[in-house]
Amino acid sequence: MMYLGGCCSCRFDAWILYSARLTLTKELQHSSILTSSSSYPPSRRTPPLNSNYLFNMEEDHITASTNSSSSKQYENHTSNPIITSPKLANFDVLFSDPNRRWASDLLLDCARAVSTSDKPRVHHLMWILSELASPYGDLDQRIASYFLEALFARLTSTGPRTLLTLSSVSDRITCFESTRRTNLRFQDLSPWSTFGHVAANGAILDSFLSPSSSNPNSASRLHILDLSTTFCTQWPTLLESLATRSSGADDTPHLSITTVVPSSSPSAHRVMREIAPRIDKFARLMGVPFCFSVVHYPDPDLSTLDLPRLVADDGSSTTLAVNCVNFLHRVPPAGRRRDILLANIRQLRPQIVTLLEEEANLVGFEDEDEGFLKDFRECLGFFSAYFDSLDYCFPKTSNDRLALERAAGRAVVDLVACPAEESSERRERAAGWSRRMKIAGFKPAAFSDDVTEDLSALLKRHKEGWSMRSADKDVEDSTPSGFGGYATTGLFLTWKERPVLWASVWKA
Repeated sequence: MMYLGGCCSCRFDAWILYSARLTLTKELQHSSILTSSSSYPPSRRTPPLNSNYLFNMEEDHITASTNSSSSKQYENHTSNPIITSPKLANFDVLFSDPNRRWASDLLLDCARAVSTSDKPRVHHLMWILSELASPYGDLDQRIASYFLEALFARLTSTGPRTLLTLSSVSDRITCFESTRRTNLRFQDLSPWSTFGHVAANGAILDSFLSPSSSNPNSASRLHILDLSTTFCTQWPTLLESLATRSSGADDTPHLSITTVVPSSSPSAHRVMREIAPRIDKFARLMGVPFCFSVVHYPDPDLSTLDLPRLVADDGSSTTLAVNCVNFLHRVPPAGRRRDILLANIRQLRPQIVTLLEEEANLVGFEDEDEGFLKDFRECLGFFSAYFDSLDYCFPKTSNDRLALERAAGRAVVDLVACPAEESSERRERAAGWSRRMKIAGFKPAAFSDDVTEDLSALLKRHKEGWSMRSADKDVEDSTPSGFGGYATTGLFLTWKERPVLWASVWKA
């Protein structure tokens, strides 16, 4: 990989798009499959994405015809290329409705062809997708771009190598300032991350400051074991709340935070080196006695984490809280590793555990034909909702939005093209996590009215489309791993009525 200087991120995206199209072109030209009557002659290639053409498919041959009015509609993303074919008769329906999301339908057709080993149809659809996809286009083009990359990596058995390349480029261009800017912008425009922060902080404060707390000296010490991927953006508001709820310096509780960073990348080390002195300075400004430590854990098997060592210095007057924010799904589900980690957390006897996970059934992403298609559909549905929320909240030309979408694209490659035992993106539904927590010995607790009011106020500050509802028995889990049942505790953050995040509180 050559060094990407200057605007390396843009060059990399252009290089990826060019390489994918070049590879697909060569395969289509030289594949023996496409030399039959259903092939596409190289001289009749589909035009590039920015050309003023409509695609017309006749007898499986791609032809181009100009139409100025249709081209104008296409440029404004109100219409799409109309493709007709005896074998692809449903394409005219896909593109005739300007409100229909064509990317999901095309990608599902492609995944269905992959699952049935229909190579001519796979090449056919990937050719079309490669011409339509763009990481800088509209919502459909962006979704198509990242999922096309994942499907191509799966077909060529290059998933781990592709993921490593994407991660290496991301690590090279990531610094503290870019991380800070992207996270703050994300929190400002979307409740996707702040919903969990507000819920967890409120539950921790309620547990620590409640008169019914099991800690007889509720104003002494609070230790938070932070198992999250938030780069500590959650904690300034907690420090401020501790300071404002105390009547004086003498009764301000001592706060200790031990953050586990599940990454060995140089960028994670760089970012945390910048964060540590800043959060310490903020605590001093708030007048809160504070101790902060960071543990970098490079082992992908987080179930082997030595948790007792991280809280060994806590005395009897210390209240322990464990904060799990989008962390547990990084533990591979194979070998009961998630259950082992939760059992280890239970042995710490924390007073409270806050758990936030993204709501998707991706724990059993299977290689079998039927299983792959089912899991691909779930993956596509979840990330389409995520991309849709970003499209609604961010302007189209936003570097911060692009960074968030690239991170999601790496997760898609991980899920679609990498072996399950190597994956760190296997999300699970609320019912599955609830079942695991109960098996580990935890009991569900409810959020207080103050917390739910704070969450409602948070959502009112954002655009329409966001809502909150309780995780009741109308949300069923049907994971392939056998964790069926219902989520009976916690709150869902929903985007356009689809649950996307689940927040819950547990007692040991």
